Amino acid sequence: MNILTLETTCDETAAAVVTDELAVLGSVVASQDALHQRFGGVVPEIASRAHVERILPVVDEALRRANLQLADLDAVAVANMPGLAGSLIVGLVAAKTLALALDIPLVAVNHLQAHIYACRIAAGRDIFPCVGLIVSGGHTSLYRCRTAIDFELLGGTIDDAAGEAFDKVASMLGLPFPGGPALGRVAEKGNPRAYSFPRSLLHDDDRLDFSFSGLKTAVRYEIAGPGRTDFKALALDEQTVADVAASFQEAVVDCLVGKALLALKKQRMNILCVAGGVAANRRLRTRLEEEAQRRRFELHVPPIALCTDNAVMGAIAVERLKAGLIEELDLDAYPGLIRG
Repeated sequence: MNILTLETTCDETAAAVVTDELAVLGSVVASQDALHQRFGGVVPEIASRAHVERILPVVDEALRRANLQLADLDAVAVANMPGLAGSLIVGLVAAKTLALALDIPLVAVNHLQAHIYACRIAAGRDIFPCVGLIVSGGHTSLYRCRTAIDFELLGGTIDDAAGEAFDKVASMLGLPFPGGPALGRVAEKGNPRAYSFPRSLLHDDDRLDFSFSGLKTAVRYEIAGPGRTDFKALALDEQTVADVAASFQEAVVDCLVGKALLALKKQRMNILCVAGGVAANRRLRTRLEEEAQRRRFELHVPPIALCTDNAVMGAIAVERLKAGLIEELDLDAYPGLIRG
């Protein structure tokens, strides 16, 4: 069975062709980084318009790489939650059109569940049940993953997502967009103990929630003080930027790792899956690997190409097809996070 999967939840236009054996026949991701760079973040209207321009060429290229024609497809899957409303609609309309024209099943994909499923794809075997930690620009959440498509929310950020905090602090430090990867590179040259930034909620063992707003504010006060500030006028030296970046990164990683370990303990589980764009961060991956060895739990983190938004993780559609979960053509987009 050949399944075309589409991903347009934010600012990457992606398509892949996968089989029901989870073989990846073709995969394409069209990045929009250059379009959003001068704004320092993703502009929803620009993102949705770019998806409209790119969705057909991306699908065509994915099929070309898979050496298949549209007639060879047996199903089409699309991420319809959560994400930017305009972006979701572009992918959804494309998937519905193909499903109708080709008379093949339409499968809905939960973007967050798909991120965790990237761990399953990389592992090459079943990894459920597990604790899932999703860390991205828009989400920082812990789940009890009973199966690939049965998730229970354990906790999440009460304000900023970790990836958003990375991007905002990177902007304060004058680093280029996308800020998260840039900050990670600079942090490698800094001292993670140079500044003592807060670890909100880290020592609250009754909650599996995160909070990064206070940390972001602490960085702001450290480098510029309170009030309105033109960060471009600060003229921080390279070592200060590196030290602030490293200290900030260490605080975020401490919170992510600490709460993930607490979730494993509370759920009495021994498998942790970590996915999402921030899972590409080297320091986070290193700390997780160290803790997995020390505490003897099974850790799954996808390769970097499967951490950031992509359509390969849409192969979770295979699990939904096996469960008989096929959608009608009135399938809607759900920008907000649907719990569960």
